[in-house]
Amino acid sequence: MSHQRNSYGKYKTEFNNSITNPIDFWGKEAKHLDWFKQPDEVLSKDDNGFFRWFKGGLINTCYLALDYHVENGRANQVAMFFDSPVTQTKKQYTYRQMRDEVSRIAGGLKNLGVKKGDTVVIYMPMIPEATMTMLACARLGAIHSVVFGGFAPHELALRIDDAKPKVIVTASSGIEIDRIIAYKPMVDQAIEKSIHKPDSVVLFNRKLGALVTRHARDVDFCEMLKNAETVGCTPVESTDPLYVLYTSGTTGKPKGVLRDNGGYAVALNFSMRSIYNIKPGDTFWAASDIGWVVGHSFIVYGPLIYGASTVLFEGKPIKTPDASTFWRVIEEYKVSSMFTAPTAIRAIRKEDSEGKFMSQKDLSSLNYLFLAGERCDVATLKWCEKMLNVPVIDHWWQTESGWPMLANMVGIENLPVKPGSVSKPVCGYDLQILRADGTLAETDEEGLVVVKLPLPPGCLPTLWNDNERFKKGYLTKFPGYYFSGDGGFKDADGYIYITGRVDDIINVAGHRLSTTEMEEVVSAHKQVAECAVIGVADELKGQVPLALIVLNSIARPIHEIAQEVVQMVRSEIGPVASLKTVHVVKRLPKTRSGKIMRKLLRAIADGENFKVPSTIDDPEIINEIKDVFYPSLK
Repeated sequence: MSHQRNSYGKYKTEFNNSITNPIDFWGKEAKHLDWFKQPDEVLSKDDNGFFRWFKGGLINTCYLALDYHVENGRANQVAMFFDSPVTQTKKQYTYRQMRDEVSRIAGGLKNLGVKKGDTVVIYMPMIPEATMTMLACARLGAIHSVVFGGFAPHELALRIDDAKPKVIVTASSGIEIDRIIAYKPMVDQAIEKSIHKPDSVVLFNRKLGALVTRHARDVDFCEMLKNAETVGCTPVESTDPLYVLYTSGTTGKPKGVLRDNGGYAVALNFSMRSIYNIKPGDTFWAASDIGWVVGHSFIVYGPLIYGASTVLFEGKPIKTPDASTFWRVIEEYKVSSMFTAPTAIRAIRKEDSEGKFMSQKDLSSLNYLFLAGERCDVATLKWCEKMLNVPVIDHWWQTESGWPMLANMVGIENLPVKPGSVSKPVCGYDLQILRADGTLAETDEEGLVVVKLPLPPGCLPTLWNDNERFKKGYLTKFPGYYFSGDGGFKDADGYIYITGRVDDIINVAGHRLSTTEMEEVVSAHKQVAECAVIGVADELKGQVPLALIVLNSIARPIHEIAQEVVQMVRSEIGPVASLKTVHVVKRLPKTRSGKIMRKLLRAIADGENFKVPSTIDDPEIINEIKDVFYPSLK
């Protein structure tokens, strides 16, 4: 499992090689890992006609993430730093300590009947026991499905019925800044609602005062470990599932994105080196949550497979205790690359626009800041560059891909940053922009973002127990391609710009306009901290854009700022944009992972019936937005 860095030359050569010779390219990458049995074939097709990577190879992802490093000189290196400002807790675990703890958790799960191929639902906050339970499942060859802690019982029940877990592992509570959220009653309610019933519910009691309901099926986490023996790693096929991660679907039924073992490990190992430019032993911090794909790939598996130290952070960018928290973590653990969402940076910028907190910390270890999860506006990117004085890399990928699809691959070649662009396709992704009729779009012509098959290793091979939905949702729109569901365009230099989901395009009097482009202009106003531009129904023009803005401060009349925003859009995009309405709001509705819920805003604005999305951060915001749109109803 040798780790080479910058060893293949420049981006163009490397990328072309990955597209023209994928079998040779990924075959070489696979040799960096320690397999129990080398694959028979690098690339093949299964009985459903879906592409599969490294068929016949035997591997164990937990072995790669922990045991390999213990056996090869990293036993005493820190594998994970745990930092929880909300509980005032800090811990660190070496690779040896992690391996020993994980192998005991695996032994405990084994005593509860969990074996290779079984599923385990993990419903936990950002605590070490959560990441270790994920690794313990991988150790046994069991399939974990992490559900974001705090999801409502109804949503958890849907996932229980789909994943059919033998065991659910949970904790007594999560913490939202200063509010304790009791998990156990929600798990019990979900099991009541679900048709499938797990054999056991393992509870890690944090003893923070949350209500803990009791049932005969319950097992105390610490008690489970007392009787457990340590267990070794179960070899699994490369193509066997490592985990199922649910993402919201258009039908309301969550889609279970399936991830394999071998292809995923190869892709993550490659990405740590080639995208994030990490050396083994460096500290990498993805400020996300294990409930999302970023947490799976770049809090848990990626850094550990690569031999880096990872940071597990339980807190927020602000209010835990203030906007200095991120910079403290970087200083304290000598983080060399950080990954977060633009929302987090905008929150910090709103609290500390002059970067005073930043200037008080030693951030000399930081080489790069990576942003993803939502589109990064130019103003936020520029602010980060100016304040941190390091490259700020906006990149793009999906739950389905499992690792970046578009990025500035700084580990291979540090390309110039173009604000607004997510750079170029990552090695292995033959990404194209197509028109609706399947023909190739011209330079700078907006179209649909697709990837020519086969997708590289690490991407979803199919959906969990739903091959038909996989085909219908991703493969049939453009035969021979994976359809991402996003729109975008490519400039003359080959840089890709993602304009957002296809439904972010609005049609104003026959003109196709991107609300994302308008947001870019609106966010450039000095007093705008955050914004969303949506298309609302209009009798005359079909749709017209409407802007909602959150202000940094209100030192001037609001109507003046609104007029300036309208004028900026008019001068930057033209009168055709027809942006005439600007509402000032206290905050925007977001998912728990920080994405602005534009579809919900459109539904409220158009007076449509809608269900409150399960992923919403705070349902109370719906009334706040309604009061802005319909003040006469107050």
